[in-house]
Amino acid sequence: MNRIYLDTSVFGGYFDSEFEIWTKILFDKIIAGEYKIIYSRLTDIELSLAPKKVKELVYRIPKLHIEFIDISEEANELAEQYLRENVVGKTSRADCIHIALATLHNADILVSWNFKHIVNVNRIRSYNSVNYKNGYKILEIRTPREILEYED
Repeated sequence: MNRIYLDTSVFGGYFDSEFEIWTKILFDKIIAGEYKIIYSRLTDIELSLAPKKVKELVYRIPKLHIEFIDISEEANELAEQYLRENVVGKTSRADCIHIALATLHNADILVSWNFKHIVNVNRIRSYNSVNYKNGYKILEIRTPREILEYED
């Protein structure tokens, strides 16, 4: 079972007409146990500001399929390094923490709909350059659509 880190945009994508088809298929697979999600304290904090229907989506996932992680000092330090290396601007600190948490907890894939700061080939290369310099594995960063297998 792949362990995937979902950032907050994936939860919002469930209710967005542009992303809902792929996001709903992904959540169906998570609920069915095909993926285990790494759910961070940061995602929990960000979802606390979301509309009720987005917040409630988390409760549809069986607890057995969720690995809850907290924000560590090591994650904050790695996120700061992404910022020092100008992977993204200082206003994207939370995005850097998501990347750091997924990296440090050995997620198989970080899944996001955030094309500006996360799922962007130049950003992915830059995040992974910092990871490589620090001895961490290369992190796969993809959209829900990219990780789902097509059925014949």
